[in-house]
Amino acid sequence: MDDERPIEAILDTIGDEKARDVLAAISEDPHSAKELGESLEMSLPTIYRRIELLEENDLIKSRTLVADDGNHYEVYESNFDSTVIRLEDDEYDVRIYRKENAPERFASLWDDLSG
Repeated sequence: MDDERPIEAILDTIGDEKARDVLAAISEDPHSAKELGESLEMSLPTIYRRIELLEENDLIKSRTLVADDGNHYEVYESNFDSTVIRLEDDEYDVRIYRKENAPERFASLWDDLSG
């Protein structure tokens, strides 16, 4: 696995149908909890429970936006490009390939070239 999270926690999260629905809804564009609730026809408490679960496993990230009226709200977006689950020698190997922004990719490339 690519981080310190227990494999079981990530597999349980991915195994939750409503959590997968939230991930699918935000895979292309960020959405607020209210937007997710409306489009997925889920209650806000259900949406927030899944958001918390997904955040705990670092599968989504949030950003704060300011509405035209000055109020702040959170939007949620996927924090990975893909997940690969492989069974090898009777052990699960879970790899989560994270999205990187351009400055992070450049810094990583520079480190590789200078090292």
